This record gives sequence, C-alpha cells and structure tokens, in this order.
Amino acid sequence: MRKIVILGSGAGGTMVAANLRKELDDGEWQITLIDKDEQHHFQSGYLLIPFGIYSKDDVLKPKRDFVPKGVDFVVDNVIKVDTEQRRLETEKGDSYDYDWLVISTGCRIVPEEVEGMMDGWREDVFDFYTLDGAVALSKKLKYFDSGKVVLNIAEFPFKCPIAPMEFVFMADWFFQVNGVRDKVEIELVTPIDNIFTKPVAAKALRAFADKKNIKVTPYFDLAKVNANEKTIESHKGDKVGYDLLVAIPPNFGAKAITDSGMGDPMGYMQVDQHTLKAQNADRVYVLGDATNVPTSKAGSVAHYMSYTVVENLVREIDGHEALPSFDGHATCFLASGFEKAILLDFNYEVEPLPGKFPFPGMGPFSLLEDTFGNYWGKMMFKWVYWNLMMKGLDLPLEAQMNIAGKLRQTA
Repeated sequence: MRKIVILGSGAGGTMVAANLRKELDDGEWQITLIDKDEQHHFQSGYLLIPFGIYSKDDVLKPKRDFVPKGVDFVVDNVIKVDTEQRRLETEKGDSYDYDWLVISTGCRIVPEEVEGMMDGWREDVFDFYTLDGAVALSKKLKYFDSGKVVLNIAEFPFKCPIAPMEFVFMADWFFQVNGVRDKVEIELVTPIDNIFTKPVAAKALRAFADKKNIKVTPYFDLAKVNANEKTIESHKGDKVGYDLLVAIPPNFGAKAITDSGMGDPMGYMQVDQHTLKAQNADRVYVLGDATNVPTSKAGSVAHYMSYTVVENLVREIDGHEALPSFDGHATCFLASGFEKAILLDFNYEVEPLPGKFPFPGMGPFSLLEDTFGNYWGKMMFKWVYWNLMMKGLDLPLEAQMNIAGKLRQTA
C-alpha cells in the first residue's frame, strides 16, 4: 500500500486529509495524520478571550472529531524528517515511511529570543498567540483600569498580521465599555513604516486608529525589554514605556523542520509560492504557517492553500505536473469593537481594496469598512470553522481572489 503522511492536524492539515481521502482509493492509499496534540485549537479565537467574548471552551475541541473516516490519526511529536529516505522519526521512538509528505506544522512564538522579555512574562508582559497567554491576559485586563497599554511587534513575519490592529481596536472598545478609556493610553509599536504592510489598507486602518485615539509608533526595531523599568528599547536606543506590554514575539517554524535541516534560518519551509511544492525536497508539499510564502499566516490562507496542495499532489500521483494555482489569497475579518468589524481580501499582487465580498456589488460584506455586517461575518466564522472547514466541506468562496467588485485605489 502506498502512503501519504501529513504532519500537523491544524486547519491546513485537517482539510488536506479530508479532501485527499475523497480523491484517493482507500484500498491503495494509506493516509496518516500525525500531531503532538489531542486538542484542536481555533486559533483566531484566542484574541477574543482577553475581552471576555470567547472562553477557553469556545476554542477547543478534540482533534479526533475532525479526522476523516479512513485516515489514521497518530498523537506523537515528529522530531526528525529524512526526505532522502522518506522517513519520519517521532518522540515515542516510532518511524513512518511515506511516498508523499504534506507539512502543515504551523509556527510558534519564541519570546526567549528577545533579551529581557521572559523577565516580565505573564506579570506585566503577555501574549495572546497561545491559549495560556490569552487566558492569562484576560485575567490581567479584567482589573486594568489606568495606565499605558503597549502592543509591540518584535519582527516580521508573524502569524495573522491584522491581529495587532484588531487587539488595539478591541482594547479601545473594552476600556470604553468599562468606563476607564480616559485613563488608559493605547499605543501600537511596530518595526515597519505604518500600521500595516499594504499601503491602501494601511491608510484606512491608520484613520481608524487615529479616530480611536490609538498612537502608532513606526520604525521601532525591538532590541530588548527592560522589565524592571517597564520599557521596551530599540536597537537605536529609543524607549517606549508601558504598564502592560502585549507582545508579539518572534515567530519561528516547527523545531522538527529546523532540526531536520529542511527550513530557512527561522524554520519556515521554502516552497514554490504558486504550486506549494517544497523547493529542497522531493515529493513534499507545504501549506499554512509553515511556509515562507509572502502572504499572511492565517487560517483563510491555509484553507485556500489546501485546494492547491490536494489538486497538485493528486496530479503528480497521476503523472502530471503541478499547477501554479495558488495566488496568495487571504481573507481576514478584523473585529473593531462596538459590534463592528473590518474585512480585508487580498493576494500576492493585489492589496486590500474597498468593495463588496464575496459577491461583487452585493456583499453582504464590505471591504475596508467598519460595519455590523462584517461583525456578523466575524462571529459566524467560528461556526463555519467547526462545522464546515474542519469537516472538509466546501465553502461558497473561491480559492483564487476575485478582483470583480473591488475598487482600485492608490495610497
């Protein structure tokens, strides 16, 4: 029997497993899904935990609930990948051979990479990129009634690049609802030149930040955290003080990728950005946060990538060349407080633009606008995620971005 192994059963790996099982004869192909965790995390829900909108229970479900029939699920930690021998080694001492490998191992925060960050970790320095971090931050925010909240981005790339803006916009709402906004400063500190990387979207999002009285400090290349004096310091020696630091530490790929000598210096797999084939290994496809492609590390991207990976893997099995069908498509809802949200839809070539989504001229969602309809879409997504995406069911969305209905603008 021929074998496909999928590393990682997050959003990308689970969707690939479900769709590959539909495409391949289960009498000929064995599909094995390997992950170190029994629990599936709805990661985009982490950010809403500190504000009391979601709880821990809202973002966790057993992974076995979503493993398709006919797919073997193994709970173990892969520690070594030998692409020459096409073999994996695990922490429990088992090994798995494969004919084809799909890598969907995600990425992780590495706060210890920043000098001094761990000195104040979970005291006055928090993250929301882990479930434990989001829960700890919710307890801190509950009683925070005055002072300065700083959200700092250490470096690029990092998971979900709209999350910093979403957090500070929601913080503005949270402190207003609690009647203390006039006693709380909010500042977003970033190493880039503006609040976001795409010029048209950056202009619109900066206007939202200004309207909410949120300060944006650009060109701040973080060197260290001075936990005792509660400041962050740049390589140039500039300092920003805080009472509460919400950190987005450096993001690295999976340790197994680095230890196997497969990734770039940060542990991301180097892939063809359109076919999603690994550049330095045969019969390997990669998707989601594990890749080095120049688009967002987000659940929607993993969703769109899964179609390309499945199609191309099956094509190659059948003796045909992979198609360059992935265009970098990302669709991101950004909760902005007061039951409103902003929607961005973009790809490698076209940045977020105003317009309607998903149906041109009709919506029901509005791009680069702050609307209740978008908030409805944001909040409905959890149901869509658990009940459709994770079960391999198709959504009424195109994997490639549709330019129809979008309004061309310049920054």
